[in-house]
Amino acid sequence: MAIEKMKRLRMVAMVSDREELLRKLQHMGCVEIVQPEADPDDPVWAALVRPEGGRLAAAHEEKAGAERAVAVLKRYAPAKSGLLAPKPEVREVDFLDAERARQAREAAREVNGLDRRLAAIRGEANKLDAQKAMLEPWGRLDLPLETGSTAQVTIQLGTLPASVPMGQAEGEVQAASQLAELTEVSTDPDAHYCTLVCHASEAEGVLEALKALGWSRANLRDWTGTASENLDRLHREEEALKAEAASIEEKLSSMGGLNASLRQLSDLAGTDASREEARARLMDTGQTFLLEGWVQAGRWPELKRELDQYPCACEVSDPAPEDYPSVPVKLKNHPLTKPLNMVTEMYSLPAYGTLDPNPLMAPFFILFYGIMMADMGYGLLMILAGAIVLKKKRPGGTFGHLCGLLVLCGITTFIMGALTGGFFGDFLTQVVKLTTGGDFALPALFTPLEDTMMILVGAMCLGFVQIVTGMAISFVSKLKNGQVLDAVFEEVTWWVVFIGLGLMILGVTPIVLAIGGVMVVAGPVIQNKGFGKITGIFGSLYNHVTGYFGDILSYSRLMALMLAGSVIAQVFNTLGAIPGNIVIFLIISFAGNALNFALNLLGCYVHDLRLQCLEYFGKFYQDGGRPFRPLDLNTKYYEVVK
Repeated sequence: MAIEKMKRLRMVAMVSDREELLRKLQHMGCVEIVQPEADPDDPVWAALVRPEGGRLAAAHEEKAGAERAVAVLKRYAPAKSGLLAPKPEVREVDFLDAERARQAREAAREVNGLDRRLAAIRGEANKLDAQKAMLEPWGRLDLPLETGSTAQVTIQLGTLPASVPMGQAEGEVQAASQLAELTEVSTDPDAHYCTLVCHASEAEGVLEALKALGWSRANLRDWTGTASENLDRLHREEEALKAEAASIEEKLSSMGGLNASLRQLSDLAGTDASREEARARLMDTGQTFLLEGWVQAGRWPELKRELDQYPCACEVSDPAPEDYPSVPVKLKNHPLTKPLNMVTEMYSLPAYGTLDPNPLMAPFFILFYGIMMADMGYGLLMILAGAIVLKKKRPGGTFGHLCGLLVLCGITTFIMGALTGGFFGDFLTQVVKLTTGGDFALPALFTPLEDTMMILVGAMCLGFVQIVTGMAISFVSKLKNGQVLDAVFEEVTWWVVFIGLGLMILGVTPIVLAIGGVMVVAGPVIQNKGFGKITGIFGSLYNHVTGYFGDILSYSRLMALMLAGSVIAQVFNTLGAIPGNIVIFLIISFAGNALNFALNLLGCYVHDLRLQCLEYFGKFYQDGGRPFRPLDLNTKYYEVVK
């Protein structure tokens, strides 16, 4: 339940051992390699060089090729996998096996080659379709397409707009010359396809008459033979391409057994790329290299034992306070607080050297979520959904945290639902009324509709407790940092004011409140100088009074969302019960409750997140940490068993 301690690692080792050492560090997964801070004025740094980076590009290229092959087989021979199936496991020795990797590379090249050929076939087929479309209007023409004009006779193939009647076109040609003939070969909604034959001496006048009608010469001079002969040839070529494509697709469909090896190759290439990226951060001399990074303090003895097997010099040191902004952060939590990593990471990791907010936030976040959702039915759904996914899929990372958080919040949702008597709203009440005509209601300690004011006051009291908790955490942190006056005049002063207000409202004594007022005035006077003493008093009063009042008022959303969720569920149940038919009721109730559940699932999370990040974190939280990203075997498809 803390931020893991980090140590700065500096290591000098032999270049000949570099690859083996990087693989060892990747196997252990406890060292983040960083760029060394070079001193431009130091002649020693001037002699250091970066390792060549060609292997990084090769690793990225191999991963891209493996991913393309996986995508191809996903279309033609998808791997069968259950919806909640976890990542399959593979032993590290098998994962890194060179022979298996070589076979997978050959398979990737074969799959990608077949896919490229399919793409080429599609391109050729599109070209054939375009050629067929161009030749089909001339299919009934017996004249070879390469036939050209002679010295005595002009022959042209061309088109006229479909809007021009053929009779008119023929008449225009005859009017221009008796030694010319226009013949229609075919027609479609766009054009008339025609042949023109005329004496060469009359060609100019005839063509002028046709151009006035929209004559366009057909560009078929590169073809030989008749149009029908060419169409037959194109059809045969098209059939051959279809047969080849079918053969390739059939072959790809039979290659489903390569899915596993191709996915392992993708993961392996990804880990190679990560290792090469880390390698690029090293600095080399002729015989040695320098490595700088961060190692988990708890893992250092284990790492030292491994490094002692190599001729290398290592130095570890605790980071100085001025180095804290650059130190990576890794949270260490137990199962009940670990799911809150999702919330913390979404907001911002804590700065190194400060508090881990997860154990301080977990009770409030989980309780507040249950108060806002407050329904036994919704709670059961959350518990079952989260538990099933965790058991079946065993997810990690953010999704794993989400499922764990879903279970924890589902428990409090169920408990609060039991206290308010909600099970999908008043679902059971309506079912009993429709089936037996009797009255039934779950026992409830209080209900959102009847005890609204009590719930509102309770929500604000809970908010006050959380705000005071945040102030207490801030008070302790300031004392540890030696900020005694800040702790007294920021936290203690307002605790005295709060206690004084309570005592005065109860009619006990106003003296405590007066002492608090004196402390409010004394703080700015003692801490500020000159005119700032006066402005500080008014600023402190305004900021704290409005700030605390606004923060406490924000917790009214606990009541508002509880009330809204309960009312919406009851409205849908009432609508479903109006026809008096149990089947119609179930359909409308399930649909409405599903919508209400989905909206509240997200809405309660957002509002709960706001209460933690603004009202609570604002009292003590120092953000700005960057995540710890060690060199590790990070994979997408397989879980590597070390």
